[in-house]
Amino acid sequence: MCGGLPLAIVIMAGYVACNSRKSEKEWLDLCNSIFPESGKDRAKAGGKELTQEEVGKIISHCYNDMPAEIKTCSLYLSIFPKGHRISRKRLTRRWIAEGFVCEKQGLSVEDVAETYFNHLIRRKIIRAAEHSSNGKVKKCIVHDMVLEHIVAKASEENFITVVGGSWVMQPPTSKVRRLSLQGSDSKRSKDTEKMNLSHVRSVTMFGSLNNQLPSRSFKFGIVQVLDLEGCTGFKQHHTEEICKMLHVKYLSLRKTDIKKLPERIRKLKNLETLDIRGTNVVELPNTICQLERLVNILGGDKTTRVA
Repeated sequence: MCGGLPLAIVIMAGYVACNSRKSEKEWLDLCNSIFPESGKDRAKAGGKELTQEEVGKIISHCYNDMPAEIKTCSLYLSIFPKGHRISRKRLTRRWIAEGFVCEKQGLSVEDVAETYFNHLIRRKIIRAAEHSSNGKVKKCIVHDMVLEHIVAKASEENFITVVGGSWVMQPPTSKVRRLSLQGSDSKRSKDTEKMNLSHVRSVTMFGSLNNQLPSRSFKFGIVQVLDLEGCTGFKQHHTEEICKMLHVKYLSLRKTDIKKLPERIRKLKNLETLDIRGTNVVELPNTICQLERLVNILGGDKTTRVA
């Protein structure tokens, strides 16, 4: 029935793995709901291949079958560009900062986030792209068709607003809550300037900060996640603006051009994760000790072996 399409087979395999107690009747009913033509009819038709719409129905059904909290975490994948290799720790730490993960059954939020990530792996919503030496998934990737479905869902629910990149999203009709900037031309910057950004909780940028950075970006009062990993064009004055974002919990300046953290970073009382790996920051200000909620300080540069 899957017409030999690997994605359809793999996604259904993930669904089966998470629903091992279904009866034969339930499986037949599911099959008939996804494929109005029976298996026998399809065989008579010479093994008619699935259409793109039918593959989409499989993806949609498998998505809808997931627990609500894991659906929310899967929608978060739409922040990343098509083909992007997503760091497991980057993703789970951001889930925590956004409040998607809570302690459960004696497990810490970090452990619960890990179980959610592993569930998405088992569901085949994401697949491993790189492993650590201990065997854990280090980076994952989302199949293009799966990501297309997730982006459509995220847009429909006004969960995330993506500007630029591979997807054409309708401009938000209401307040933007999570913003992913994936382009660097001036037109997209102007589009962003027109948006209602007063309720933005997270800002993620890819590429250059020049031309695509809204002038108000660092003045958001309730931003909890600011991720500028790998962005070029970062200037020192940006750090002064970041220090006004009093609610930020997750701050990644990894692989940017930042050279020094200002003393005023002490104002970020809610900061839990600070990532300055791969930068020219070699010394932390003494005021960093005043950040009582800080759990992760990630520094060092593997390319120069500086730690």
